[in-house]
Amino acid sequence: MFSEADITLLQNIVHNELASALWQTVYMTFLPTIIAFAVGLPLGVLLVIGEEGGIRPLPKPLMRTLNVIINLLRSVPFLILLVVVLPVSRFIVGTTVGSPAIIFPLAIAAFPFVARLVETSIREVDKGVVEAAQAMGASPFQIIWKVLIPEAKPALISNFTVALITIFGYGAMAGIVGGGGIGAIAVNYGYYRRKLLVLYLCVILMIILVQLFQTIGNTVTKKTDKRLR
Repeated sequence: MFSEADITLLQNIVHNELASALWQTVYMTFLPTIIAFAVGLPLGVLLVIGEEGGIRPLPKPLMRTLNVIINLLRSVPFLILLVVVLPVSRFIVGTTVGSPAIIFPLAIAAFPFVARLVETSIREVDKGVVEAAQAMGASPFQIIWKVLIPEAKPALISNFTVALITIFGYGAMAGIVGGGGIGAIAVNYGYYRRKLLVLYLCVILMIILVQLFQTIGNTVTKKTDKRLR
């Protein structure tokens, strides 16, 4: 089914490029996810507490502006956003090729998505717990830090896993425009050079990684969910 040249190419990739590609893939997945959560977590909390009737209502024009910005960024397909943001990556890291250049576009694409996930997680917290904290005289910051986030921890971890897997998929697509990792091998060898054996290997590795991320995420979520104890 596959020629000797195809098998030789696959062996060369496994021996010379695969380990580096796996590391780049992990790097391109976790770092943007962490950055996206660093930005998206406070935004998501703000969307809940700052709304009318929230624990710290903010001016309506500000809340509308935040929602519009988040919705606009979420509505742009990732590849288009990637092309638009790459010049900024060139300014920051000096290149538009390779894993470092993709980190910033991935974070920009992910943080609005994370903000909505966090918003959903915070809204799932029992309002009675928040009201009890308010009755005890807790400040808005104390309610956020000691009530909302701890109570929403299982949902936040679960959504972190969702964001991680989504960014993993974005990173694989970034191989089309010069990004590194397994996606670059799949595009450069499997697609452009029509080496199906290499493409199959990349797909299998991606499936394994996604299953690994999901399994770890589910395990941590169950361990932090008080309802399952």
